[in-house]
Amino acid sequence: MELSGGITASLAGRYASALFDLAVEQNQVTAVEGDLERLSDAIAASADLAALLKDPEVSRKAAGSAVAAVGAHLGLADLTAKFLGTLAENRRLAALPDMIRAFHAIAAAQRGEVTAQVTSAHALTDTQLAALTAKLTAREGRDVKVRTSVDPSILGGLVVKIGSQQIDGSIRTRLNSLAQAMKG
Repeated sequence: MELSGGITASLAGRYASALFDLAVEQNQVTAVEGDLERLSDAIAASADLAALLKDPEVSRKAAGSAVAAVGAHLGLADLTAKFLGTLAENRRLAALPDMIRAFHAIAAAQRGEVTAQVTSAHALTDTQLAALTAKLTAREGRDVKVRTSVDPSILGGLVVKIGSQQIDGSIRTRLNSLAQAMKG
């Protein structure tokens, strides 16, 4: 499997790579990836959980107990729960969101797919999402997994991020470009 040196060179990448290797060894890549997706959603939904991950004053034992409870509540696989315990023990919970992103990137690279983060002003319909996925797949020449988010501040259009590339077709950017051109 070919990985970008940038992913595995970072702390988050090294932890994610180790978790991925264990998941492959135990034939649990799909289960762990699903666990991490649920965990990411929980972090995004709970300000308290996000704060706990970043709080350096929380003891290792308390952090371990807290993530064990979160893992039990989310029904995480044993491997994922042990990984969280290791992060708590090593005081690395603050890097968990980066580790989740790195794990997804490693798993996607292993499957030969790429992830596109698409931001739109309004939620995309299933038809629009299917058409966009087809166009991005044709453009990239490999499978594209589309993750969507809504940001009304872009006013309209789309912002698509694939790896380090960004395609900004938002109305906000076009208006800003027009304003700059008019200033001369």
